Amino acid sequence: MFGVKEKKNLPGQVKEHKGKDLRIHCKNSSFGGPSLKDYIEERAIEIANYIVKENATVRQTAKKFGVSKSTVHKDVTERLCQLNPMLASQARKVLDVNKQERHIRGGLATREKYRHIHQR
Repeated sequence: MFGVKEKKNLPGQVKEHKGKDLRIHCKNSSFGGPSLKDYIEERAIEIANYIVKENATVRQTAKKFGVSKSTVHKDVTERLCQLNPMLASQARKVLDVNKQERHIRGGLATREKYRHIHQR
């Protein structure tokens, strides 16, 4: 009815439904393995290490880790700064160089494309 608030369960509480216990999971609960936050932090560090080691672009990194380019960028520019500022700085330098060279790589790719087409 109107004006009646439904009681909400807090994360980790047990809710009963038809005589069965239903566990309510939250992203930071300790019910099964590492939390989602831990996974994201580990991924951010792995991504940055890959970028620095391989001198990789955002697109190459996204493909390697199976995430979007936006996720790679957010992991390196926002999340990693809080976790490991030194690694974040190194990865940022690689990404900045890649960004400066982007127009050159694009031009070379276009040149190769048309060179290949005209050789036929």
